[in-house]
Amino acid sequence: MHIFTCTRNYEAMLTCIYVAWASGFGHKNIKLELEPFGQYSIFDEYTHVDADTALAQKVMDAVNMKLSPYFYSEIAYISMGYEEDVLDIMYRMMLYGFTYGNKALNMVQFDEIARYKAIRKRIGNEICRFKEFSRFHRIESGAYVAHIEPKSNLLLALGPIFQDRMPSENWMIVDDVHKEAIIHPINQNFYLRILNDEELENVLASERENDEYTDMWKVFFETIAIKERENPTCQNSHFPKWTRKHVVEFMKDS
Repeated sequence: MHIFTCTRNYEAMLTCIYVAWASGFGHKNIKLELEPFGQYSIFDEYTHVDADTALAQKVMDAVNMKLSPYFYSEIAYISMGYEEDVLDIMYRMMLYGFTYGNKALNMVQFDEIARYKAIRKRIGNEICRFKEFSRFHRIESGAYVAHIEPKSNLLLALGPIFQDRMPSENWMIVDDVHKEAIIHPINQNFYLRILNDEELENVLASERENDEYTDMWKVFFETIAIKERENPTCQNSHFPKWTRKHVVEFMKDS
């Protein structure tokens, strides 16, 4: 088996797909994996692929023009997933797409398409949770900062949602896991920024600064709670504990 590997970077992932497709080894003899991965197999041949903007663009153009923008958007959507096999699933989606056309996305008789559907559903549920449960802190400059720790790389999906909600505010959403942030200047479009360790530490410090709105929200949450109607099982199903770390009503005062 010929295994092509790359880092978990969208441009690198598309480049890896291009290189694997052009290798001529045959689709059945190819597998794509994201780095870092488990133990090497002595029976497989590994090829690391670096990001190449030109090759990545060729994949984008091929899918958009020969299939459809919708097909491309579905590939981009599941690329946010944390699943180890997500890159190989993207590759198989394209393979079926160029064979059967856009209808391939609904051909769940293929295991890879059924897997794509499952990954897509999980990502959608995760986006929905952080769309509803992200909490902002107002820092000294007057800007609002929210911290999240998602399993998937969701920032670019969350950006348009909060830009529509808060168009006239300066705000930032920080992904502490992937060390990225989306920044929204007042009345402008948001943009993505990769954070170095020093920048990440500076924005992490912002969460330790309580503001009057955070305090008011905690009081409100505690006031409306009805102890007799507490249902931890139901709450955990709708609001999993792993999503609560940066939610102010669950944060203990220092």
